[in-house]
Amino acid sequence: MSPAARKPTSAPTPEAAEPRYAELMGELERILEDLENDAIDVDELGARVRRASELIRLCRQRLLHSREEIEQVVAELDALEAEESGEDVDDDLDDETV
Repeated sequence: MSPAARKPTSAPTPEAAEPRYAELMGELERILEDLENDAIDVDELGARVRRASELIRLCRQRLLHSREEIEQVVAELDALEAEESGEDVDDDLDDETV
């Protein structure tokens, strides 16, 4: 195999190793279904409730992180738009003073 045909291998990023939001929610939903259906043995009830609490915490963190990322992107777009509209105003002023 030629070197050009090989894909570079890279170590997985920490985010890639973490379960996806949908997987976390799926596990939480299964725990809730088991609780509603009395399918959890009393001996494991505490552990399952602790796991559900951890899943809720992880999901909230993901949502907050996503919200921050979205707000940053929107702020960057707003700044770009303001910058572009400011350039247009300057161009119009230059045309009028000639």
